[in-house]
Amino acid sequence: MNMIGTNAARVLPLPDIDCILIGVNCSKTLDRCIDSIRSCDYPQKKLHIFYVDGGSTDSSVESAGRYEEVTVIALDPEYPTPGMGRNAGWKNSMSPFVQFLDSDTILDARWLRKAVEAMADERFGAVTGMRQEMYPERTVYNWIGNIEWNGAAGLSDCFGGDVLIRRAALEKTGGYDETLVGGEDPELSRRVIRAGWQIVRLDALMTKHDLAMTTINQYLRRAFRSGYGFAAVSHRESRAGSAFWKYDVLKIVIKAGSFLGFTVLAVPLFVLVPSNNAKIIVALFPFAGLMVMLSPRLFKTGKFMRENNLNRIEAKRYAWHCSVVVVPQFFGIIRFYVGQFFNKPLKNRRRNLKTGISTSDT
Repeated sequence: MNMIGTNAARVLPLPDIDCILIGVNCSKTLDRCIDSIRSCDYPQKKLHIFYVDGGSTDSSVESAGRYEEVTVIALDPEYPTPGMGRNAGWKNSMSPFVQFLDSDTILDARWLRKAVEAMADERFGAVTGMRQEMYPERTVYNWIGNIEWNGAAGLSDCFGGDVLIRRAALEKTGGYDETLVGGEDPELSRRVIRAGWQIVRLDALMTKHDLAMTTINQYLRRAFRSGYGFAAVSHRESRAGSAFWKYDVLKIVIKAGSFLGFTVLAVPLFVLVPSNNAKIIVALFPFAGLMVMLSPRLFKTGKFMRENNLNRIEAKRYAWHCSVVVVPQFFGIIRFYVGQFFNKPLKNRRRNLKTGISTSDT
């Protein structure tokens, strides 16, 4: 990449890397994640693997403990969060670079060398790459996730759960926010940038992931949490003078709020207005709101074809997702602000956390 400049050409000894895996009830996916690190193209003596368990009730801790080279950190929080696990990992290790991974991912064999090469440029506090779904063809939900994981290569305004971070950046920022149940990675990203570093996304495969989403309930819960995360991070950023995710939240509120608000408003008005002509106008309120909510499906199919390399049928399917996902996201946003008012933030319950696999032969 041109932006890395001449520093990337320097030949430096490969540094030690701490690989921090986090999970709760992840016995179905943990072994393959650990094995991908053990078999990657990087000197194994320079890799230090830590598995941080957030209070599993399955055999996750025992599975990780079978590996001699894996250090297991077993937490027992009442309400686990990703930030708790990631912080416990990097604070109990000491290498100059930390690779964070979710336990339902597989590390690409060549990623660490590419990431370390990029980190030769000391302007970069974190480097991320591309994440792919293992089985996008299994369910429409996996397919949607495969489209949405990645941003454009180059300088980035945030990273996700899989990222190589400079330890100095973690120490200067204090690491992850342990109260967030969603959005903790972008939230840290913003503080890394404010601390003076840049974040770069390489056009290289970093991890493969198994979303393993098979039901509409899973889809709705995930969308609800994403809305909550948008609101939580936007709220924190606004206090720091940043507009990060402000317009994402606003778009969700406008699209979903128009449909829901006009529909709720139409019911009493339809009863109260005296004339039939007025009733016809009121009856159009929900339709008008629906048109606002469906704007991606109505107007953005061509854009999705170009930007995501989709055929027309695929682009229409994705446009439907972009239209309807705002409804559960809207309720996630409402949940955040209600929680702010009553000091009742959303919390994870261990029994509801687990990873799965999309196919039985994996």
